[in-house]
Amino acid sequence: MNATPENPVATSRYRVLIVDDHPVFRHGIAALINSEPDLEVCGDASSSPAALEAMRTLEPDIALLDVSLPGANGIELVKMMKAEQPHLPLLMLSMHDESIYALRALRAGASGYVMKDEAGNHVLTALRRVLDGEIYVSERLGERLIFQAIHSEGTNAASPVERLSDREMEVLNFIGRGFGTKDIAGELHLSGKTIETHRAHIKEKLGFRDSSEMVRFAVEWVTHEKEAHAGTTHPEA
Repeated sequence: MNATPENPVATSRYRVLIVDDHPVFRHGIAALINSEPDLEVCGDASSSPAALEAMRTLEPDIALLDVSLPGANGIELVKMMKAEQPHLPLLMLSMHDESIYALRALRAGASGYVMKDEAGNHVLTALRRVLDGEIYVSERLGERLIFQAIHSEGTNAASPVERLSDREMEVLNFIGRGFGTKDIAGELHLSGKTIETHRAHIKEKLGFRDSSEMVRFAVEWVTHEKEAHAGTTHPEA
């Protein structure tokens, strides 16, 4: 291909696959991408199965994936895409706070993470950086990850939520934000019974005695993650 991330005035354009279950957002981000001389949207999908089929038939140069999708979520989709096409660059784009999901996305095989409320300012930069073989996270998160890596050397201070699956952590995040079972089911396009099963697994894995204890933990966990993310990465000794 003749185009490069540093040479946007090239004849060929990088083909971007958009995977998001909100049509209005897909159209908006597609318009932004298509306005660039080095990028073009080759297709879109609203679910993981549709995304896998589009990846196989459209042969994109990069895929832009939402975390919350019906059925298999975006992080699970990253793993499936990487299993089939390990060299395809993947960029996560999500409404969820990066402090909660970004590291899991990167571990799954994504090369970057952009929050939707910052997409207009950063998604084009992120796409080009990932296409260039680099990792993209916000400066704020990058500093926090470095700080955590330095201060966790030689310790086993992993968060208890690391025991949860990607979907279970997604459900825990919604619980912590005050969503009930019916609301979570609607957000994730899953049945209420499936959400109740995830809640039961969370309670069992984290050792809670009852649902009230789980809800209190979820609220405290979400609040702590957001405060840590918003705060300085250089706290006073």
